[in-house]
Order: sequence, then C-alpha cells, then structure tokens
Amino acid sequence: MSTTVEANVRPDYDVELQKIADYVLDYRIESTEALETARYCLMDTLGCGLLALRFPECTKHLGPLVEGTMVPHGARVPGTAFRLDPVKAAWDIGCIVRWLDYNDTWLAAEWGHPSDNLGGILAVADHLSQKHLAEGEAPLTMRQVLEAMVMAHEIQGVLALDNSFNRVGLDHVVLVKVASTAVVAKLMGADREQLLAALSHAWVDGQSLRTYRHAPNAGSRKSWAAGDATSRGVRLADIALRGEMGIPGVLSAPQWGFYDVLFSHTNRDLATKPEQERRFSFQRDFGTYVMENILFKLSFPAEFHAQTACEAAVTLHPQVKERLDEIDRIVLTTHDSAIRIISKSGKLANPADRDHCLQYMTAVPLAFGHLVAEHYEDEFHEAHPIIDELRGKMEVVEDERYSRDYYDPERRSIANAIQVFFQDGSATEKVEVEYPIGHRRRRAEGIPVLEEKFRSNLATRFPAGRCERILEFCRDQAVLESTAVHRFVELFMI
Repeated sequence: MSTTVEANVRPDYDVELQKIADYVLDYRIESTEALETARYCLMDTLGCGLLALRFPECTKHLGPLVEGTMVPHGARVPGTAFRLDPVKAAWDIGCIVRWLDYNDTWLAAEWGHPSDNLGGILAVADHLSQKHLAEGEAPLTMRQVLEAMVMAHEIQGVLALDNSFNRVGLDHVVLVKVASTAVVAKLMGADREQLLAALSHAWVDGQSLRTYRHAPNAGSRKSWAAGDATSRGVRLADIALRGEMGIPGVLSAPQWGFYDVLFSHTNRDLATKPEQERRFSFQRDFGTYVMENILFKLSFPAEFHAQTACEAAVTLHPQVKERLDEIDRIVLTTHDSAIRIISKSGKLANPADRDHCLQYMTAVPLAFGHLVAEHYEDEFHEAHPIIDELRGKMEVVEDERYSRDYYDPERRSIANAIQVFFQDGSATEKVEVEYPIGHRRRRAEGIPVLEEKFRSNLATRFPAGRCERILEFCRDQAVLESTAVHRFVELFMI
C-alpha cells in the first residue's frame, strides 16, 4: 500500500499578482493624455450615474442596509443625500454609473467598462479625505483619484487584451473586482505584502457567471453587477489591511487554483492544453495605454458592439421613416463579437434584455431617428410594435474584415453596416461606420459631444447655477487635480 504526501512548501506569490502590485505601487503616471482623458472619463461616468437616478428600478437599491445608520466621515453617493460606509457607497456609485449601460467601454478578447471602478475609488477617496482632514492631515486630492482611475483602467484593460473570461463562462466584472482591489488598497495605504494579499483574495473569490447577460436569462443584475464587484474590492482591501494573510498560489496551484478550476472549459481541456496556455497572457506591460484608448459612449445608451450600428441607423432614418411598412429585409453586417454577445431573436423580456439586443438597438433609431434609455422600457416597447416587426426582417451577417480589425491593436474598430431593401426591389445605400464617435480616432469630434452629454446629465439633477459650478471645476485640469476629494464630492450632493 502506497500513500502520497503533499509537499507543504508555501510558494511565492504568483508572478501575475506581483506584476499588478508593482505597477500600482511603483509606476508614476506622467502621460498628460492619460490624465486629461481620465478627467473626461470622470465627467462622463458621474453624468451617467446622475441620469440613472431617474429610474426607480435603480434607486430602489441605494442607501444604507440598515435605515438610519450614521457613518462618521461617510462616503457620499453623488446625486443623493446618502452618506454611507465605503463598502456600500462603492456599491451604490458603481450601480448608478453602470445602470444605463452608458459609461465607457473597453473591447478586446474580454470586454468591460473600466470606469465601473470609480465606485470603489471615489467612495474610499471621499471617506479618507474627510477622515484625514478631521485628524489634522492633508485630504486626498482629485489628482489621486485620476491616477487611481488610470491604473484601474490599465489593470482591467491589459488583462482583457488576450484573456477571454467570457469563453469560460465568467463575467467580466471579475476584472473590476481585481482592479478595484488593487487601486483602493493603495489609496488606503497598503504595503506590497498587504496589496498582494488583497489581490489574492480577489482571485480566490467565487466569480460571477455570465448567465444574466445572455438570452433567455438576461436581466437587471447586469446593471448592478459591477457595483457589487467594485464594492467587493473595497471590502477585500480592508480585510488585507487588517492583517489577513494572502493565498500566494491562488492562480497557479494545481487542482485548486484559479487556472485549473475556472480558466478552462472542462477537465479534458486541462489534460490536452499546455500549462503555459492556461495562464494569463500579457500583450503589453502596464502603463497608460488603456485610458488613452478608452471608448466613450456619447450618443447612445447601448452595448458598445452596437454603437456604430446605431450611428448607421440614424443616418438611414430619413430615407426609411416614411417607408417602414414597405421594407422587405434589413441586412446588418457586423463583427463576430457582436454576433456572439448581442445578436438575438425572439421575445425580449425586459429593458436589460433589450439594451443587449443588436437588432432592437438598430431598429429603434432606424424607425425613430434616435435612441435614449427610455426606449428600452416596457411602455415604449409595447406602444411601438414596429420595432419587433423590423427586428423580424433583419439578417445579421459577419464580415471577416470587421472581425479582424476589431482585434487588431492598431485599429481596434467596432464596425457595423446597414442596408435596407424594399419590397419594390429598390434599396438604400449600404451605410458603414467603422469607428464610433467615442473612439480615440474621433476624439476631437467626440469631446464636445461628451461635454454636452455631461451638461445635459447634470441638468437632470441640479439647478443651473450648480451645473455651471461643476462644469467650471471639471473643465480646468489643474484646478480639478488640486481640489480636495471631499470638496469635489460636495458639489454633487443633494
């Protein structure tokens, strides 16, 4: 009879965790473009959160878990009167900024919305700024918030470049949790060991499945999942700073680590795939690339793979608006990720289902000339049967060039094209849009649209004078960076 004794030799932290920790602790952000883009990202993200406060399905989630709770130096939730502990404040901020699917986007092997991390960043920074001031220390500044945003974007985005979590059924909010954990731990004063420990707990957590993003189970959890993830990052950072030990081999441990348990489809895959291919691939070192290349949603609250389809539909609207009942078919040419993620037929059960349906997001602007968040609501959908009629006439086809250019790091296009064919044999031209207005290649064109979007979103919550004060702060890079975090957040309180 033979027995096997497992060697209990504690390893060094996985190198992937060390790369993240060293970047967060040692890298100095000197890119003017990255910091300026982070300022625009801050404006856009907060504006999205303010707009979401118009929707009761969102606001029902906000506020303290125990009514009447008083929190000294509590973190504030912009657009509300709530003052909460940083963990719940991170949840609430993350929830409102993601609710309408209108904040920034990163598309690669994995996709996601790096500004989701603002939930944890702003909650922790606001709390610490107030706490430091009360203790006679210098408060945190908005420069520190912008730097944390750049780093969170970079961690989430670089991990997403070559590593597809959706292909193994995991939701992209795992990267929000990891990125938030890293940057808020730094804001909270973590040393290298504490930061590594916090990161290890982020990876060892059970990770969210993508079930709630796909038919037939798509639902509103996708609107608060990122808030949950950034909030968890704050909690894990706090646990590590209290002295909790880490799990050094969380990724690479045979049988029990993330790679073996969660990063392959089946045990058969594990047996046939080389070990090095089951580890994360890093296309580039961490720097400022992601923030500099981030995609803004400027015209449509729609899943990003459909943004250019919406633009094309708006262009075609004048040609088809009087002939909707004469349409024979609509050919929608797109890229493979759009087909895999948001192309769907059949009944759409709720607003969350509709804002992740390529055909729905194309049909509305084709018929009405624009697309706003209210167009996903049950009342609008039920009042306009033409939307489903148009969906039923759509043919979705892949253009392999679009798919190649989508993955090309030098192009990063998100192309869609639409052509409408009528029953009498006539047709519109094929309208193609490769780069949405929020793309880096259209940044000069897009920034005025972003500023107008921010102004409009501010006006949904604040009187004109307050809107102008906030705009004045946000337009001046130097003024914003030097402003104490708690003073900035005060501008957004009801």
